[in-house]
Amino acid sequence: MPANLSPEYKTAEAAYRSARDPRERLELLREMLRVIPKHKGTEHLQADIKARIKDLTGELASARKGGGHGGPALAVRPEGAAQIVLLGPPNAGKSLLHARLTGSGAHDAPYPFTTRYPEPGMMPHEDVHFQLVDLPAVSPEHPVPWLASALQSADAALLVVDLGDASCVEQLESLHAVLRDKRVSLTGHWGPTAGARADDASGDGDPFAVRLPALLVANKVERVADLAAELEAFRELAGVRYPMLAVSAATGRGLAEIGPWLFRHLGIVRVYTKTPGHVADRERPFTLRVGGTVRDVARLVHKDLERTLRYARVSGRSGFEGQHVGPDHALADGDVVELHA
Repeated sequence: MPANLSPEYKTAEAAYRSARDPRERLELLREMLRVIPKHKGTEHLQADIKARIKDLTGELASARKGGGHGGPALAVRPEGAAQIVLLGPPNAGKSLLHARLTGSGAHDAPYPFTTRYPEPGMMPHEDVHFQLVDLPAVSPEHPVPWLASALQSADAALLVVDLGDASCVEQLESLHAVLRDKRVSLTGHWGPTAGARADDASGDGDPFAVRLPALLVANKVERVADLAAELEAFRELAGVRYPMLAVSAATGRGLAEIGPWLFRHLGIVRVYTKTPGHVADRERPFTLRVGGTVRDVARLVHKDLERTLRYARVSGRSGFEGQHVGPDHALADGDVVELHA
């Protein structure tokens, strides 16, 4: 990170790191460029910001045109409890896995590089949904220039490998090399604060570095004779420290474990709202992460409500029935909140 960055720039950069919506990220990039000190030490960072602005502007323009002359959208606006990207080498079975989990009907074929553009879909789990985005296969032979940008809004990754492929270890090494070149790293550390936006804990101070918690999904296990031995050998040879689930997109084995696993390890908190004199709306909860507050719920309801919020009444695990709490009260999964502005 260049020296002598102004407080205004640092504020804009921190906001960019935490932003998830592509349009919001574009505005914050422009703000970063506007307030960054203009001297030789920031020339490289200025150029990087300009390149990101150009790329994201093009992606959003393509998204507005949809499937018309602008081509398919490359920027996927996050929805649901979390945005989870599917990464993997060619022919690992990502598209079939995505279709089985989301019911999206995404095109699947028994040959590599079927997916060319982001394919979003929603995976239900109890009364929430995870947004799963299938991405093109990651391979040195078929580079995807916009891959790192597509990962900026993600919360986590499903790293899909074909456990029955004799070259799966080499494929995984190639995938990691491609991601490193794009300043993307995967980690086995999961928790409420894990996510794509780089932070000071990353140590490199790079505002465009992407760090994603990953769950390794060992696919096509129906073709493996001794599953336990194969999993152990793969983990040892690949040297990975990601948590792992064994599944078969073809037969459905293990697919029901993915939603509950993500819910637990992302620290999802469901909050239900009510208006005075009415019962709580338990059909569509708002979702936070562990540590989320009443203020966060108000922001999700409407940004003006966050500004005018005075207090809330909370019922559930974080407080007794109808407890009067302030905006910074931390909520628990299943809480019912009545907001007062």
